[in-house]
This record gives sequence, C-alpha cells and structure tokens, in this order.
Amino acid sequence: MKFGYKKFDHFYRPVIPIKVKYKGLSVGYEVLIDSGADLCIFDAEIGEILGIDIESGQPGEVSGVAGQISTIFVHTVTIEIGGHSKIIDVGFLPRVADGHNYGVVGQYGFFDQFVVAFDYAKKEIELTVR
Repeated sequence: MKFGYKKFDHFYRPVIPIKVKYKGLSVGYEVLIDSGADLCIFDAEIGEILGIDIESGQPGEVSGVAGQISTIFVHTVTIEIGGHSKIIDVGFLPRVADGHNYGVVGQYGFFDQFVVAFDYAKKEIELTVR
C-alpha cells in the first residue's frame, strides 16, 4: 500500500488515513507515522466518539520531545488501513497534536504490524502487512 505525504504549513509529513474501530463503531482518523514513537497515541476525542470510557483504561505515562509528562489511558481497538485490520493497544490522550488533528502511530502497535518504507524525495510511504 502506498500513501503520499501530507503538507502542513511548510513541511511534508508521513500522515495517512486510517479507520479506528471499537465495538461495532468506526471513525476515520489521520495518523503520523513516527518511527521515534514507542507506541500509538490517539486523541481522547476519538475514543469518546467510539463510546470508550477513556479513564477506565490502563493508565500510563508518556513524555514528549520537550520532556513534558502526560498521562495516557490504554485501550485495545482495531485499526484498518487499506482494507487490512489489526488489533492494537492505543494510548488515548487529550489534544495529541494541537492544531493538526492527527494521532501518532509508533513502534509498538504499528511498526510491529507493518513494514514501513519512507521515500521523502517522492513524498511517499509504502506499507507492507506483516
């Protein structure tokens, strides 16, 4: 599966469309493919749309580039990309990407499910299902 990079301001980023599913409900969402992220983190609003009681999930902590620590709540959901479904654990966090409206997919939950090839010169991402 191939996807194009998406332009934000003056930068192109590897942001792709997915569907997030939970108990018969689904919502479209965009995610940044981030090889530096340990796990997948989605905005709490996505979980709420799917009827997830966010704070009932397994609590955990994540820190950002600037070192700020935030509490996440982990739930198991299904993501669908290009017709391929994977069951993954996702940490839900309010305001994941302020101003950009996308989540982050990382090593655990994404890179362990897909082989990812970035081609910045072509502004293209290629995913192969494991």
